[in-house]
Amino acid sequence: QLQASGGGLVQAGGSLRLSCAASGGTLRNYGLGWFRQHPGKEREFVAAIHWSGGTTSYADSLKGRFTISRDNAKSTLSLQMNSLNAEDTAVYYCAKSLQGYSGVVAHYDFWGQGTEVTVSS
Repeated sequence: QLQASGGGLVQAGGSLRLSCAASGGTLRNYGLGWFRQHPGKEREFVAAIHWSGGTTSYADSLKGRFTISRDNAKSTLSLQMNSLNAEDTAVYYCAKSLQGYSGVVAHYDFWGQGTEVTVSS
């Protein structure tokens, strides 16, 4: 089971750090990703990371503001989000990849329950 946490209410320009932990298993051997979903819209790619942690991928619009990282020893995944704006308001999900560390929703087979981020302007 994946458990995402760290969401909350933050002012525009602020930062949040999301975390994702695995219970009952390990994330060590899998590519992992963060996705988000705005109300009434489809889930969209945020960032992904290779199982080794050595390679990352980001949605173009988020590069430079968001940083994905992982700690395989602790089996945790993180997303540091800086310079937040109202468009970042969404529910954020962590997920385990079936195939590498792509940005395709269908390539992920196991999802956390989501953590809500609200950015106030």
